[in-house]
Amino acid sequence: MDKTRRNNLKQARTLQIWNVIYDVIEVVVSLIAGITANSSALIGWALDSVIEVISAATLGWRLHGELKGIDEEKVKRRQKITLNVIAVSFTLICIFISYDSITKLITKETASWSTLGLIILLVSLVVNPILIYYKRKYGNKLDSPGLLADAKDTFICLYQTVVVLIGLLLVNWLGWWWADPVAALLIVPYAAKEGWEAYNKAKDINYNIAQND
Repeated sequence: MDKTRRNNLKQARTLQIWNVIYDVIEVVVSLIAGITANSSALIGWALDSVIEVISAATLGWRLHGELKGIDEEKVKRRQKITLNVIAVSFTLICIFISYDSITKLITKETASWSTLGLIILLVSLVVNPILIYYKRKYGNKLDSPGLLADAKDTFICLYQTVVVLIGLLLVNWLGWWWADPVAALLIVPYAAKEGWEAYNKAKDINYNIAQND
């Protein structure tokens, strides 16, 4: 491995470490804010961030493996397990958000204002574009589909942040009680899409492993 690639791998691995640290903070803060304010959108956003933690940690582990020269087949087997876990997690998130949001639409249950939720959403609007930029940068330098796909996932998270923020503000400014559960439901199609893609990637890896055995 040449020196330039090794340095880029180290930088990309460090990026993923910081990504995990931030996402963990995001999960904790948004869960507290969501539960306190009874906000389906904030809770759904927090649960989606849990998947971001798993994805970033897995990718960081894979980059670390290349640096240390870990056997490629072992990496693929572990990646397959992780992708299956992600697929199941997304499925559960879709079920939870759909049930919780539809229930609140039927009962007309209103979410409360959350200053803590507003703060973490605004911070995310600043942090996520930075993460996207550097993931794309090192994804192109390393010719890494994983990093480029992770940049796409972070972009989706950025979209969700905007949706949840708009829902939170509409509830507070205009008293639109339905804005919060509707904002949460808008997360479902993207979570379902990511879960399906994770399942298909795991299936492809399983096929490749079977072909090599």
